[in-house]
Amino acid sequence: MSLHHSAETHQSLLARIPDVTGRCLPDWFACLENGPGLVRFDERVNWLRAEHELPHGYAVAIVHEHDRRRAFRN
Repeated sequence: MSLHHSAETHQSLLARIPDVTGRCLPDWFACLENGPGLVRFDERVNWLRAEHELPHGYAVAIVHEHDRRRAFRN
């Protein structure tokens, strides 16, 4: 898992995702879970960018947070 920005920047990006994208984090997590089943971090980031036209920073934040929460559940 790769995070290219600080924890503060990550939290700031997460807080802005609903306003910027029109979708809440659980919607994005479901999108990743129901998507094409990509395994690598960068593949999932690039898929979100291409399929949903997300800016890179938001795609990275979504994938990172999804991985973090999934690891916490397990």
